[in-house]
Amino acid sequence: MMAADSSATIQENKGDPPKMPDKKKTKFDIIIIGAGPSGYTAGIYSSRAGYDTLILSGILPGGQLVNTTEVENYPGFEKGIMGPDLMIEMRKQTQRMGTTIIDDEVVDVDFRHKPFKVLTASEEYEGRAVIIATGANPRKIGLEGEQTFAGKGVSYCATCDGPFFRNQELIVVGGGDSAIEEATFLTKFATTVHLVHRREELRASKIMQERAFNNNKIKFHWNQEIIDIKGDQKMRQAVLKNIKTGEEKTLDVGGLFVAIGHEPNTKLFKKQIELDNEGYIILKNKTHTNIEGVFAAGDVHDRNYRQAITAAGYGCMAAIDVDKYLTEKS
Repeated sequence: MMAADSSATIQENKGDPPKMPDKKKTKFDIIIIGAGPSGYTAGIYSSRAGYDTLILSGILPGGQLVNTTEVENYPGFEKGIMGPDLMIEMRKQTQRMGTTIIDDEVVDVDFRHKPFKVLTASEEYEGRAVIIATGANPRKIGLEGEQTFAGKGVSYCATCDGPFFRNQELIVVGGGDSAIEEATFLTKFATTVHLVHRREELRASKIMQERAFNNNKIKFHWNQEIIDIKGDQKMRQAVLKNIKTGEEKTLDVGGLFVAIGHEPNTKLFKKQIELDNEGYIILKNKTHTNIEGVFAAGDVHDRNYRQAITAAGYGCMAAIDVDKYLTEKS
């Protein structure tokens, strides 16, 4: 019966013109570049406000949190939540609000004319307004063990992960203000914090240096670099090398925190959006960039807090600012 029914249908439709595929939608009210906490939150607010919203997620939907294990400091989860699970929930909520999410990487933008153009390798999209939420990535040492033990002892955020390392010896790599802040924070939990720095003196501000030198839980390792990270199910040891003498030593530690800076994902926007000397987007007013109609949210401009909750907050702010902008322009 199934075969007969299928044959009949074919005969009945034989003379009909072939159905053309639906044209892919490329024009939106708001285009959000990036799909971390800031991008998803901006999508939720924009779609709820009635705007036709597109998120271009890039090659890593969810941002840095997809490489994070347990998240204990995001409100609403009494027992914590795994980073990837949190981002899946955000994505589902954003889609439920009506946001279009396309997992494609932006390769170029044109903010010189309106509507703004955002290009991927396969398509060109147009938007009346754009929110840049591309985030920032922590600089890495470049060791194989760094990837092997990511989330298993190796971290890039003391505020996020410090409480997981109570009563352990830890390492912080770096010599600037961020490294000193991380090391000082970690002394709340660790028995000893080993600060490993390639130079003979810190680059941090004087007040930060004094704070570190006066903390008897911080031990300094000058002219040293990490050359290997060892462990089993989690990190257990770090191998240090003196860059002047070549001498090596091994420290038994429970965790290693890399604090050598972040790189904002702003290369695409260098010739059109005003950036500071480290590549972070400069905000002119609230979440506005130097180009009217282009906004920024999250770690792409925030060098200070770099938390999921603050990124989400900036996503909310950017969406509200976009709503005001589009309302005034309509």
